[in-house]
Amino acid sequence: MTLGQKIAWDDTILPFQLDASDMRGRLARLDGVLDGILRQHDYPPAVEALVAEMALLTALIGQTIKLRWKLSLQVQTDGPVRMIATDYYAPQDEGEVARIRAYASFDRDRVTDERPFDQLGKGYFSVVIDQGPGSDPYQGITPIAGGSLSACAEAYFAQSEQLPTRFALSFGKSTERGEAEHWRAGGIMVQHMPKASPGISGGGTGEDGLLTAEDVVGEDGEENWNRVNILLDTVEALELIGPSVAPADLLVRLFHEEAPRAYEFQPVRFGCTCSEDRVRQSLSIYSARDIETMTTEEGVVTADCQFCGSHYRLDPATLGFDASEPPDNDQ
Repeated sequence: MTLGQKIAWDDTILPFQLDASDMRGRLARLDGVLDGILRQHDYPPAVEALVAEMALLTALIGQTIKLRWKLSLQVQTDGPVRMIATDYYAPQDEGEVARIRAYASFDRDRVTDERPFDQLGKGYFSVVIDQGPGSDPYQGITPIAGGSLSACAEAYFAQSEQLPTRFALSFGKSTERGEAEHWRAGGIMVQHMPKASPGISGGGTGEDGLLTAEDVVGEDGEENWNRVNILLDTVEALELIGPSVAPADLLVRLFHEEAPRAYEFQPVRFGCTCSEDRVRQSLSIYSARDIETMTTEEGVVTADCQFCGSHYRLDPATLGFDASEPPDNDQ
């Protein structure tokens, strides 16, 4: 196995289908993407782990949905980690790659050495699908529950999409290939094909009454669903993260009796959409007086991108809605 082969597997998503059990799925490996996300910030280890899990979920879910523009995942809580936000930007043209960005807002004094999920407290997990101009974004929300962000995502699909969904994720710091310690992540998403999903009646039986995959499978698909879950339970953390096990080999190892069919790898990269023009646009709603209050002692207005760390310094004379045409105060 060559170094080039290992690198080729990183930062990719492998779509697949299990023909014998009417399932579809994705297998993701993230390396440089996480480095691009996490190196911008000085996160405590627990916060890094939560952001890594959220980024991995974003890669898996984003590639599953037929997006024209953007998928956003967000967690908001009353715990030490107040918010985690991620965006997945779909490729706009053939040959382009998908892009992911993420950041977390947290109270450093309240973050503890307890497990990462315990830093969240009470709150919600949301999924926003934005197909771009001319369409209204769709948002689905589920409570923070289940012991992991992946459990929240599973509850979202059962509750909002009525699709039985299962995630197996692994993430952590690696020293593979003699490099400096860095984060790697890998995961599998398995989901019933939409045509196999029955209607739902009654309430859920999961934690806090949330719907679970078992609530929406139905009798016809229950045997297939249980069998695939049992097989997925045999996966090991190092198999998910790689890079010593190729994604296609892992699919065969786990699901060879389910007639797995792998499609082409889909690359994903760290990427941010911030720009000076976007900053100017966001400030265009403020008056000259408002802009004056934002101006530093050096005579500039500064702005920082929470996602990529870009720092902007702008001339206040060029900002605000009256920098070009004053508003009509008589109306």
